[in-house]
Amino acid sequence: MKRAILHRKNAYFFKTENGARVSDLFMSLIHTAELEGVNPFDYLVALQRHHLDVARRPESWMPWSYAETLATFATTPDPPS
Repeated sequence: MKRAILHRKNAYFFKTENGARVSDLFMSLIHTAELEGVNPFDYLVALQRHHLDVARRPESWMPWSYAETLATFATTPDPPS
């Protein structure tokens, strides 16, 4: 609950509605990752590095399943350029 109150207090300083929406999205991702016992920084970095696959298969990149998906990328060779 404390996190939600702190986020609401900080939200007073957003300049645009879009900025507030983006912040809400990131706060949701970070808090969900923490609840799942996942390091939020590592999770967000993985989402950025694999953004094309995230767009194709978002269900595979949820905080509770992204480690398995990431492991499949480590075991498969890179496609030829």
